[in-house]
Amino acid sequence: MDVSRAKILAGLLIGICAVSTAAILIKLCDAPSIMIATYRLGLASLMLVPFALHQRGYQKIATRHWPSLILSGAFLSFHFATWIASLKYTSVASSVVIVSTNPVFCALISHFLLKDRISKALAWGIVLSVAGTLIICHDDLIFSRTALYGDLLALMGAMFGAGYFLLGNRIRKHSDLISYIFPVYGVCALLLVFLSIVFHVPFTGYSARTYVFLLLLAVVPQLIGHSCFNWALRYLSAPLVALVILGEPVLSTIFAWLILGEKLTSGKP
Repeated sequence: MDVSRAKILAGLLIGICAVSTAAILIKLCDAPSIMIATYRLGLASLMLVPFALHQRGYQKIATRHWPSLILSGAFLSFHFATWIASLKYTSVASSVVIVSTNPVFCALISHFLLKDRISKALAWGIVLSVAGTLIICHDDLIFSRTALYGDLLALMGAMFGAGYFLLGNRIRKHSDLISYIFPVYGVCALLLVFLSIVFHVPFTGYSARTYVFLLLLAVVPQLIGHSCFNWALRYLSAPLVALVILGEPVLSTIFAWLILGEKLTSGKP
């Protein structure tokens, strides 16, 4: 089915606005990082159950795609586990700028493993992204070793996010949206539950305010934001979709300034 450029652009803009709220909502939660990720994906997966049962499209997924679906879910779980943890150690601005370097890893993996060509524009974008990341990490090293640790966690989140986007791009060519996101979000949620149990992180005992923010995380940045990007992966390349996410640091930083009072500087607030 052909989709107009305007519709794809609208979907990406909605996705950017939605995911840009994630860092703020995470900062407002008083739960441990791994539990924030667990609730985010667990609630999102549960909300998808009625749609998956009604559509039954996931039953049409070829057997050969299931290993990739599971791996995509695993990448997503490690992406959230590392990135959400980074927000406990460094600022929203530093964290979202660094985690948004996943287009760099998408492009490099696509070039060296999938043999896709890197355009000159994308190559310059990679250079600028790497330079910006090095500047942030250098500033945070001077400012705080704790902030640098948060930066490294965000960088790991970017790497895992790249794997998630590349696998999604491959699978979405052969499946509808619900058939892809339901098993991927579900696998991610189950892995996060397992990690929470392993590390003895309590599932309950948090404030009512935190549960509201956890629900919003599941609905806005996950079901709306990530699902918009996964929808676009059927029509655009993974590096291109990931490149669009570079708009997230701008909106997230503005939200952090307006809502959390974080100054537009690197380091832990």
